[in-house]
Amino acid sequence: MSEAPDSPTAAPGPPARTDALRFAFGTLTALPVRVTRWDRETARGGMLCAPLAGLAVGAAAAALGGALLLLGGGPLLAAVGSAAVPAALTRGLHLDGLADTADGLGSGRPAADALRIMKQSDIGPFGVITLLFTLFAQVAAVSELYADGWARGATAVAVAAVTARCALALTSRPGVPAARPGGLGAAVAGTVPLRAALLCAALVTALCAAAGALSGPWGALHTGVAALTGLGTGELVLRHCRRRFGGVTGDVFGALAESAGLAALVVLALG
Repeated sequence: MSEAPDSPTAAPGPPARTDALRFAFGTLTALPVRVTRWDRETARGGMLCAPLAGLAVGAAAAALGGALLLLGGGPLLAAVGSAAVPAALTRGLHLDGLADTADGLGSGRPAADALRIMKQSDIGPFGVITLLFTLFAQVAAVSELYADGWARGATAVAVAAVTARCALALTSRPGVPAARPGGLGAAVAGTVPLRAALLCAALVTALCAAAGALSGPWGALHTGVAALTGLGTGELVLRHCRRRFGGVTGDVFGALAESAGLAALVVLALG
């Protein structure tokens, strides 16, 4: 997740829809979008719009994969390109969050010490190993899907990106505290009402199933299950991080996004 002020600031009047979209794209991508408001109401709308940011990232990843296939590159090269786009469009911050979270969890230290390890600029052995296997798994899964045709691979890449960001909306529900007072984790923690978060998850799952329906009823079921599996994986990672750290941070949000997206890809590849 992108850099953020230490704490949300008040702003007069209700936020506009454009404010929520700016928040979503400005904090969850590296696209040149200026966040004009930074308050909890805007954060609520921004996190509910997070799947739209994921759709933009997924579409760009699918476009590059398709271009590489069209130019004669094989499924493996197309998969590498599709995996590189989300990293580039987030400046690698979600992957960095995954690595930092892995170092914190792997340290076995008390919460305060683990959080201090996560804030360090270097990446430890747990982070390196986690990044290595995560990227390998992403490329392997997407390559397998592109081998069945661009449409299947493109759908999977988009579904994974949308599911990953939907997991962030679910994580922003009430009852999920921030592990530290500053940063983006604290700014968005508890901002999304539970009913709205569940509605967002249901809508994303339905839309993913609709995208899979282009290849028939089995495709719809398979893609819907993949989205649900991704969201469930994100929930499992969240629960573990809450037990270990006492709450969420920006790094944990990045780890949740990467975990949810990868789980969706693996399910789609196994089908």
